[in-house]
Amino acid sequence: MLDKFRKSKQAEVDMLHRLDAEGKMPAPYTGSRPSFAEAIRRDASGMKVIAEYKRASPSKGDINLGLSAAQVAGMYAAGGASAISVLTEEAYFKGDLRYLDEIKPSGLPMLRKDFLVDLLQVDQTLATPASALLVIVRMFADDGMLREMIERTHAAGLDAVVEAFDKTDLDRAKKAGAKIIQINNRDLDTLGIDMNRSVESIKRKEEGEIWICASGINEPEDCALMNSLGYDTVLVGTSIMSSPDPQAKLAALVAGGRS
Repeated sequence: MLDKFRKSKQAEVDMLHRLDAEGKMPAPYTGSRPSFAEAIRRDASGMKVIAEYKRASPSKGDINLGLSAAQVAGMYAAGGASAISVLTEEAYFKGDLRYLDEIKPSGLPMLRKDFLVDLLQVDQTLATPASALLVIVRMFADDGMLREMIERTHAAGLDAVVEAFDKTDLDRAKKAGAKIIQINNRDLDTLGIDMNRSVESIKRKEEGEIWICASGINEPEDCALMNSLGYDTVLVGTSIMSSPDPQAKLAALVAGGRS
């Protein structure tokens, strides 16, 4: 699947390189950009929840397409989300960069979640109101390019959420200078979920790092477990978006993370 995701982004990368060569890259966003890192860091109340605006996925198909980005943002703000993850990948997740503008009025920091492979995509993200972007370790075969992607993101004033699936990914993430580490329980090569990834990986959390558990979080009890293990936050998309009442579902997960 990762190869499919990578290929789906090539047209975007080519477009960005044409714009760059012509001196027509979009200018950086100049409005307020709240800190993503500070919003998701655990505090005395316990673990935080990042709620995701997700319209579709390869494993689940379409998800609650009747809800607009603005409607979902309002629900998430009222339901207690500390930040919002916004899927912007178009081919497989029906995302769009414009959703970042639609969600901005919520006041919550936003993570651009996509399959980014090129430094110019950092500049592209900087032109939006997003506060952070996703860097998936396995999208980069070269350690030097992985480090450069993270450093470029930090230099732009954005937070890099660096995603790992296994020990090798985690080793590479730490070596490349990751400050925010996301353990994805779903292997995007196979789409299978193994919650033990998060249980084992958190043992390697070090002072000053922010850790996120992603995928497979469905019930308040899942949040309570990840809170007890020491995660700063969980990222939840499908179980909230597919709920008949996303706001109530989110509120229950937030309460679970503080139990």
